[in-house]
Amino acid sequence: MNRVITTICAALGFLLNTGAVSSVCAEDNFTQADRERLVRMEATQTVFMQQVDKRFEQLDKRLEELRSDMNSRFQQVDKRFEEQRSDMNSRFEQMANMFYMISAVFTSLFAAVFGFAWWDRRTVLMSAKKAAREEVEGVTQDIRENMVTLHQLIDVMRKFAEKTPDLKELMTRAHLL
Repeated sequence: MNRVITTICAALGFLLNTGAVSSVCAEDNFTQADRERLVRMEATQTVFMQQVDKRFEQLDKRLEELRSDMNSRFQQVDKRFEEQRSDMNSRFEQMANMFYMISAVFTSLFAAVFGFAWWDRRTVLMSAKKAAREEVEGVTQDIRENMVTLHQLIDVMRKFAEKTPDLKELMTRAHLL
């Protein structure tokens, strides 16, 4: 970039010098003062070119410094993003672990409640069956005792019906004789 600018400045200076020389040469009076003036112009042009080169070098240095500063800042920003990304990833992992723990707790609670309900139902049914069985056995026992008494009563009535014709007729109609 410096060479391009230097070349442009040299060409510009050459054109200016050439224009000045041609205008001076057009006159027949080209004197020593004119030559000295041309030499001073060349020296001024050389100093100007050196200053321009120096300024462009300084500008190049500043641009390079800015570029390196920007690169370092971008690297810092990238580093921050990476840190935040890793923080977010760890937070998502924590949330996922918390979700798994909550799911495990609710599954355990559901299994415990279901198990308790099943056990309670089974216990209630077993006690109900036992109570029903005892009741049926009690009623059956009462029926057996009543059947014995009923058979004895029928036997007594048959014997009594042999002596009483009205009772015999009633028992015959009831198919007890």
